[in-house]
Amino acid sequence: MKRMHVHVGVAEISSSISFYSRMFGCEPTVLKSDYAKWQLEDPKVNFAISARGGPIGINHLGIQVDDDVELGEMKTRLDQVEGELIEEIGTTCCYSKSDKYWTKDPAGIPWETFHTLNSIPIFNNATANEDECCVPVPPVAMADLSKTKNSCC
Repeated sequence: MKRMHVHVGVAEISSSISFYSRMFGCEPTVLKSDYAKWQLEDPKVNFAISARGGPIGINHLGIQVDDDVELGEMKTRLDQVEGELIEEIGTTCCYSKSDKYWTKDPAGIPWETFHTLNSIPIFNNATANEDECCVPVPPVAMADLSKTKNSCC
């Protein structure tokens, strides 16, 4: 079963947790000092927020799958879209270890398709910059990002 995923960057985590908990009618299923996630059944969505110094607003959208078979099916679909497809197997991000595929839609919005393997105690890969977000940067875009201070995603 697939689940829609939305990740939003927020300015202040506690007021955002309060707002979304009231809106969704439940407390987060994962709660950290800089991150919260609601694994909702109605609507079926994985909704996450983080306050890590990045841009405020939609960080990325995605589709969460239950197993490797569904992830393979989604990869087959993504192979048919135009644009770069980035594969991350066994990557760590957002307090989880996952297998993922990333692409961008025509408007430039990052889309993540992923299968979560387990939870971990860190937000991002231990080798990554503490403030980095999880959206990978294609190698071609690295030159452009180096010109922009504090860019992410």
